[in-house]
Amino acid sequence: MVEINPDITKARTLSSNYYTDSKIFHSIFSKFGRYWQYIGHASEFDEGYVKPVKIGHEHIVLSRTTEGFHCFSNVCTHRGMIIVGDEGCKKSLICPYHGRTFSLEGKFKKMPEFESVENFPTINDDLSHYKTNIWENLIFTLLNEVDETNNWFEHVKQRMSFLDIGNFTYDSSRERKYSIKANWILYVDNYLEGFHIPFVHKELNKALDYGQYKTEVFTGGVLQVGIADEGTNSFDIPPGHQDYGKKVAAYYWWLYPNLMLNFYPWGLSINVINPVSEDVTEVRYYGLVNKEELLGKGAGADLDKVELEDQFVVESCQKGIRSSSYTNGRYSPTMERGLHHFHMMLTENN
Repeated sequence: MVEINPDITKARTLSSNYYTDSKIFHSIFSKFGRYWQYIGHASEFDEGYVKPVKIGHEHIVLSRTTEGFHCFSNVCTHRGMIIVGDEGCKKSLICPYHGRTFSLEGKFKKMPEFESVENFPTINDDLSHYKTNIWENLIFTLLNEVDETNNWFEHVKQRMSFLDIGNFTYDSSRERKYSIKANWILYVDNYLEGFHIPFVHKELNKALDYGQYKTEVFTGGVLQVGIADEGTNSFDIPPGHQDYGKKVAAYYWWLYPNLMLNFYPWGLSINVINPVSEDVTEVRYYGLVNKEELLGKGAGADLDKVELEDQFVVESCQKGIRSSSYTNGRYSPTMERGLHHFHMMLTENN
């Protein structure tokens, strides 16, 4: 892996093989399990509710019982069959292949035709468990025992403390799933700079004051603060907050490697980036509404349109980066600090 010069005025961007090489893709992606992954909202789950979730190539289950939330493998310990296909309320989990049955906590319960098997069952016949963490009803899991996040969420918690996020309403109608023909790093690159907004997002550009667009970097992530243009909705920020007096239209948070939390006056849009291969990326959107009357207004007005505009440029870049005439480029010190920070994290952590 290469190093990125910490001096942005001297640094060159990632070389093109980061976006095209299968070995590099798998090397980086293999470490995603060290970082908390968003998997659901607490309001989705009544007691006994089960939801299958896919993170990369890992199939997991999130369930809720009287004892709380449980996250565990969705792969049967008999022959590797995917156990849960559809979400819903269940009394137990039954593998559709040979009938091995598990509790909603992932514990082995029974298995037909195994009466004569010696030393059975053991702990290895239970489904592997994963840690869960809940913040403001947002549920996260960690697929690896190594936690590399180091309280990165504290930045979000402190800055957004003026909002009652735990009482935002989860809106399933705002869920989206996009398949993009581009490397996931390109998608994050694009997200981490507002440089392209006047050129790519004409309507969004009308809602933001481009001259006041700010980027802040911190250990583990990047925050971009979009200031509202005249007539655009903005947050009601209380006295004492560091942004008091500013007309903030949006807080765009990115937490390494693949989580985006976009706060608008109407609520929160969560983007989860799921790398599929070196040239295919899946992006999922989830929405929580705080002020329904502000939907369709301001910087968060038409997220579908903005997403499709972003997809066009990243897919075009994926094609261009494969050209023999491109190796890498340079950073804008004023507009690409977030991109530079991401590339340094990427090369330092892999």
